[in-house]
Amino acid sequence: MAATTKRIELFYDVISPYTWYAFEVLMRYKTHWNVSVELKPFLLGAIMKGSGNTPPAFVPNKGKYMMKDIPRLSRYFNVPLKLLSDPGKSMFERGSLVPNRFLTATDLLYPDHLEGVTRAIWMELWNKDEDITSAPILERAGKAGGLSDEQLKKILGHMTEQVTKDRLKAYSNLALEYGAFGSPTIVAHAGGKPMMFFGSDRFPVLANEIGEKWLGPDPDNQKSLL
Repeated sequence: MAATTKRIELFYDVISPYTWYAFEVLMRYKTHWNVSVELKPFLLGAIMKGSGNTPPAFVPNKGKYMMKDIPRLSRYFNVPLKLLSDPGKSMFERGSLVPNRFLTATDLLYPDHLEGVTRAIWMELWNKDEDITSAPILERAGKAGGLSDEQLKKILGHMTEQVTKDRLKAYSNLALEYGAFGSPTIVAHAGGKPMMFFGSDRFPVLANEIGEKWLGPDPDNQKSLL
């Protein structure tokens, strides 16, 4: 295989359902594209504030649209995402600061587990409808992502360390510098200037821009839709 010369940064917040789709697509394409993928948890609230954006759920018609759009995209992307029983409470009252600090601490201490733990947290929120600000739920997600009890203990203690807070803030600020206004924010580096893409529906364009082939959302599944 040729040496990897292209890399993709995924700036993400697990509170975003559409980002789970983008995350899984990029994880699937790590073995199909000549790229490296860098996972960078950020805080969506900081992105919305810094860019002057408004959450789509605050716009009535967008909120209604999402209720129809999320289930059909789950089928399209082959991701087991389900609607929340109380989106307002999960997304806005509880928020995502706690789980994103958990992921940031995981990245700082045990980066090889970041992908698995990220996926497990999405499963807890967007499949099981659990409270991902709860320590027991985060611990369960951590174990599902391959962390040991000792590793979990260190991560939970590291969540409030200044280095963790600074890393989460730094990734949020870096995303804003790229022009982010929501999650997912995907930044591709392929020899020229960084190229930013927003959302989970730009992969055909992304593939074209970096000289790779788009094989549908689930390239290892023969039923994948192109």
